[in-house]
Amino acid sequence: MIIRREHAGDRPEVLALVEAAFPEPVEARLLRELFAAREYLPRLSLVAESERGEILGYVITTRAWIGAADSLGLGPIAVLPGYQRQGIGSALMHATIAAANDMAEQTIVLLGSTEYYPRFGFVPADSMGIASPDPSWGSHFMALALDAFVPGQHGHFKYSEPFNSL
Repeated sequence: MIIRREHAGDRPEVLALVEAAFPEPVEARLLRELFAAREYLPRLSLVAESERGEILGYVITTRAWIGAADSLGLGPIAVLPGYQRQGIGSALMHATIAAANDMAEQTIVLLGSTEYYPRFGFVPADSMGIASPDPSWGSHFMALALDAFVPGQHGHFKYSEPFNSL
């Protein structure tokens, strides 16, 4: 398996993967909108590809903000159902974090499992002074301080525009 940047020719297969991984169509619709959004960051749109060229997993991270400061919002992340729990999601997470560090980004923020994401260093966002768009998310709203993180960055988090239509 290799992790590489997604390109436009991958999109039908990526969208089919996301539709297979999530029972509701929300994530696939969001992904279509993220591909067209000004906040789309090609360097942070990654696929996990098998040796046969099949896309097994996908993750996107888009521009977001903490107050007026740049940040990143991760998601959706998906792995084909038959390939879950084999390390593909972890490989995509590690590649995303490495790419974001290479870009000198300060933070990645996400909404997700409190059992899964802490293994990558994510902590409840409010512990870093980052306020959630929806307080009901509680500890599921998490953040990761990257290598370029400057302490004191705090405020309300704002996802890229397509997230507002969820």
